[in-house]
Amino acid sequence: MEEMRECELLIYAVGARWGIYAESTFRNAMRELVERLFGGKVEVWRYEDKEGVVFGHPYVVEVDLVKAGRDHILVRVKSSISRADVYELWRIGQLYQRVRGVTPRLAIVSPYIEDAAKRVAKELGIEVYVRPR
Repeated sequence: MEEMRECELLIYAVGARWGIYAESTFRNAMRELVERLFGGKVEVWRYEDKEGVVFGHPYVVEVDLVKAGRDHILVRVKSSISRADVYELWRIGQLYQRVRGVTPRLAIVSPYIEDAAKRVAKELGIEVYVRPR
């Protein structure tokens, strides 16, 4: 948890210093920080959800995956987060657990999250990293 907090501070610093708001640019920065500073691995987990666990019908889901030691952390990076986004990440986490046999930690990184989404994330145990107010 302490490493995630340190990473959060570094991510905020990078975002503030360079004005990183584009999701792909932010992901690349996150990848560099996690891999170089913490020895973790960042990749995209793509899975063909033939049973429709996430969306109720077959769909290829994808989410950023951070592997650090024994931790598997599914991370959703978006410019804004709604309740639907929170539930989607939670369902992807359920699918990941079913497929990989590992219970992942779930995290959201966004400059903006709706209040209702923040409440749901807390109820579901999803870590939320937003811009400082």
